Amino acid sequence: MGGVTSSMAAKLAFFPPNPPSYKLLKEDATGLLLLEPFPHRENVEILKLPTRRGNEIVAMYVRHPMAKSTILYSHGNAADVGQMYELFVELSIHLRVNLMGYDYSGYGQSTGKPSEHNTYADIEAAYKCLEENYGAKQEDIILYGQSVGSGPTSDLAARLPRLRAVVLHSPILSGLRVMYPVKRTYWFDIYKNIDKIPLVKCPVLIIHGTADEVVDCSHGKQLWELCQEKYEPLWLKGGSHCNLELYPEYIRHLRKFISTVEKSPSQRQNLWRGMDRVEQSRRSTDCFDAPRKSTDQRDKPRKSTDRMEKLKHHEFKFNNGEKYDKVRMSFDQMERSRKSVEYLDKSRRSIDVQFERARKSIDWRDRIRAG
Repeated sequence: MGGVTSSMAAKLAFFPPNPPSYKLLKEDATGLLLLEPFPHRENVEILKLPTRRGNEIVAMYVRHPMAKSTILYSHGNAADVGQMYELFVELSIHLRVNLMGYDYSGYGQSTGKPSEHNTYADIEAAYKCLEENYGAKQEDIILYGQSVGSGPTSDLAARLPRLRAVVLHSPILSGLRVMYPVKRTYWFDIYKNIDKIPLVKCPVLIIHGTADEVVDCSHGKQLWELCQEKYEPLWLKGGSHCNLELYPEYIRHLRKFISTVEKSPSQRQNLWRGMDRVEQSRRSTDCFDAPRKSTDQRDKPRKSTDRMEKLKHHEFKFNNGEKYDKVRMSFDQMERSRKSVEYLDKSRRSIDVQFERARKSIDWRDRIRAG
């Protein structure tokens, strides 16, 4: 029965690009694997990795000469490594990190079929490669999960106590909760992040768009509340499910987060104490405006008399685009006004309609540089 349910869930949850956005070629002279149509880069390696479930997945590793951290990136539902290629390269450059991205079983040129348990085996194979092939240590690895990728990311993070950090980008509470506002976890649900994120011991950054039409922003906010070691979240005002990388605040906040988690333990302890004091008095829920020409202006607080709109803008100021001077936000107030209403008002759309709107192939390089 469980296998049948898992199979049905897989059909609803996974939409690998068809046809794949790339071809896998082997260079005769060198034996190097190449991703067509992308030119060979000296700092990019294409790999085929065996998994414990008998599949072979395609992965790419981007090396940065100044990297102190390595990101293991689990992409979203309707994407493959070909569509993510330019973004992976740009993230490595802008964040000064090594980065490994991979395709799930049944995605791109990876063998097998997509399933929840296959994705768990897939991320384990990629993590093992980082340790054995590139000498990465658990303490230097940042797991990054986007949308459906938050599932394998949370699962692995809950089992690795010494990770440097975790980033959840438009994450889901669970597969079933994307469709229905259920209050408990059922045995047939998939990607039960709501039960796993409290087990993660490292700093967690959550990024979510407030206008996400596929996975409601309440998923990210509830996961943030459940984190052991919370980091200042990024709620991008007006951001949808597939465009958060276009916001200048996205790369700026990621860079700030990585710089923080790369600090020495004593420095980080002092920072966490300061952040804990802020959380106790006013829970941080940064809601940034849509992309604009200048982000160096102070936002003006807005008044709201609508009980459903009691999310007040905080005042903030960027110093060289990196540091916040003030944060004014009442997360508790927002939770009281939005609790239970968002779930009940959310239309019960079919997940196949929702996920078909997921990531499309776009020119990542030009858009992220616009940030």
